[in-house]
Amino acid sequence: MPENIAAILPELWLATGQTFLMLAIGLSAALLLGGPLGVLLFLLGPGQSLENRPLFLVLNWVVNTVRSFPFIILLVALVPFTRVIAGTSIGPLAAAVPLSFAAIPYFARLVDQSLREVPRGVIEAAHAMGASELQIVLRVLLVEARSGLVLALTVLAVSFLSYSAVAGVVGGGGIGDLAIRYGYYRFQTDVMVLTVALLVGLVQILQFAGNGLAARLDKR
Repeated sequence: MPENIAAILPELWLATGQTFLMLAIGLSAALLLGGPLGVLLFLLGPGQSLENRPLFLVLNWVVNTVRSFPFIILLVALVPFTRVIAGTSIGPLAAAVPLSFAAIPYFARLVDQSLREVPRGVIEAAHAMGASELQIVLRVLLVEARSGLVLALTVLAVSFLSYSAVAGVVGGGGIGDLAIRYGYYRFQTDVMVLTVALLVGLVQILQFAGNGLAARLDKR
């Protein structure tokens, strides 16, 4: 094993844990807040049961605006807010704040798109049987779209794994921070190659697991 690699192994384990922590917080925020936001965006849209054009336009604009920000700019712009929430602007917990902020509208849009793939006739049949809006959401929309929602969450996880690496550039910790400190500043190419290979491996695992689960849930 190369000397540089052996020397950073303890830090590599720590950085990997920090990356998973950031990813877990960001995905949790996306599921808890972005998921309901995506459902609401769908229900308020044109031709849906709760159609409300003014409110839909406002929510749609907010989602599109936040998603249009490059993550590195959002990371810096939210530093004051991050300090209020996390008490610091560096470290994995601090980096998880802008990650969560970006993940919520990102997942909301993916949820909205997944729900639009549910056949209109299924929703109308549920309405005809007297189902409430909550029942339609829980027992029809989320059930029919479950495969697409898993794929949406997989896309989010893969995208935000790279975002967590970007967070390392400004002291967020994780694998990206390790790559910058050793691979870039100290010109240790073997460390850079190792971190890139680790990220590629994690992406492959996430994508494979997500595709497999989605295929099992798809009853079509």
